[in-house]
Amino acid sequence: MKRLAKVALVSFVTAMSAISPAAAEYPTGPVQFIVPWPPGDFEDVLTRMIATEMEKATGSPASVVNKPGGGDGPFPGALEVLNGPTDGSMVGSFVIGVPVVGPNIDIGIEEDSFTPVGIFLTYPFVLAVSGDAPYNDMAGLAEHAKDNDVVLGHFGAGLAPTRATMAAAANMGFEFADDSAFDLLDCNTLSAGDADVINTTLALIEPCLDDITVLANIGETPIEKLGEVKTLAEQAGVNDLELWNGLFVKKGTPQEVIDVLAKIASDTMAGEEAQQLMADTGARVYWQGMEEAQTRIETDRGKLAELISIIEK
Repeated sequence: MKRLAKVALVSFVTAMSAISPAAAEYPTGPVQFIVPWPPGDFEDVLTRMIATEMEKATGSPASVVNKPGGGDGPFPGALEVLNGPTDGSMVGSFVIGVPVVGPNIDIGIEEDSFTPVGIFLTYPFVLAVSGDAPYNDMAGLAEHAKDNDVVLGHFGAGLAPTRATMAAAANMGFEFADDSAFDLLDCNTLSAGDADVINTTLALIEPCLDDITVLANIGETPIEKLGEVKTLAEQAGVNDLELWNGLFVKKGTPQEVIDVLAKIASDTMAGEEAQQLMADTGARVYWQGMEEAQTRIETDRGKLAELISIIEK
């Protein structure tokens, strides 16, 4: 019995020694999740679910802070995380543009500035127009734009969906007469005539879906709830670069902190509430861990470079 007790004690000490102080203590105080967009869209809703689950799991306060950047897209919010600590008290909830586009625009973001905790969302991103527009697909838009001025509204000129749209236009032989960046692109943007075509997510136009026309969705596969609407890639011959969102921390954040965040986020995405959101909206909700996320980022950098080469021809 003494020998068994000794073996048990050694096993316990060994197990406890494998837990580093950072893992045992994190979080030591409040955690802020920085969402660089206004409230209401998919990344905001899902990040709030993660924050709620973090409070339940750890007992520490966790909150979502919205930091919209206007015409600068997600980058002001991303820079706030970059200038923050590496203790996991500030976590970025970022779209693809931060790690893929950010390093190319000379604002202080490098390819390794952030470590991905994981990717959890692919947006049902679309190109939409008013229901009375004289076209209902990309071919019709291309024909109309040859003799008429068409203004594009987007979330930032450098972001993936905007690049995909510009590349599609170039491939189809037309140009937008003008384009503008918005913090919010919803039903009001179209009804007010602020833009003729908007690059936005399905969540923001859901209330008026019966009164508008969706020309295309930007992603690998069609969105089931949109019926016969085809992807931008299929209609315009460009690659299928998708808009996704994930959790990121500043480079140098301990792996133990990343592991805690990843466990909470992955459990949240597998939960009933997040999965119901996917069923209701057409968004894809999942969990893709750190290594897979980093591979995806590298692949998407190549896809973005291809789109840019089409635009700049």
